[in-house]
Amino acid sequence: MTDLLTLEVHDLHVNVLTGIYSQETHLPQPLHISVSADLSIADHYAPDTPLAASKNYMAIKAAATEFPEGVHFTLIEAVADHIIDRLFASDPRFSAITVKIIKLAIAEDGESIGITMTRQRK
Repeated sequence: MTDLLTLEVHDLHVNVLTGIYSQETHLPQPLHISVSADLSIADHYAPDTPLAASKNYMAIKAAATEFPEGVHFTLIEAVADHIIDRLFASDPRFSAITVKIIKLAIAEDGESIGITMTRQRK
């Protein structure tokens, strides 16, 4: 079995221009976003190992919370792909990325309605 490091940033609340219905297309929709990113692991992590041996979690948070101004994502699948594309472009050590998105505005009784997308580096 290969050693694996998974960096995780969960439970982000982000407003994103997304949706297909007329009531969704003009205002940002609240989304609950979580990201897990598999990264090549160092041989060992000593107490003085520098950050360069891993990845700053804030880069993952930025990919999941910063979107191009005025861009409307019809599907939340496109939101997930945007996050994944940004992370793959940011570091060649990412081997797989999983993004989970819950659409908060359509929940009626506290249920979670959304998607989970996982992509492997090609």
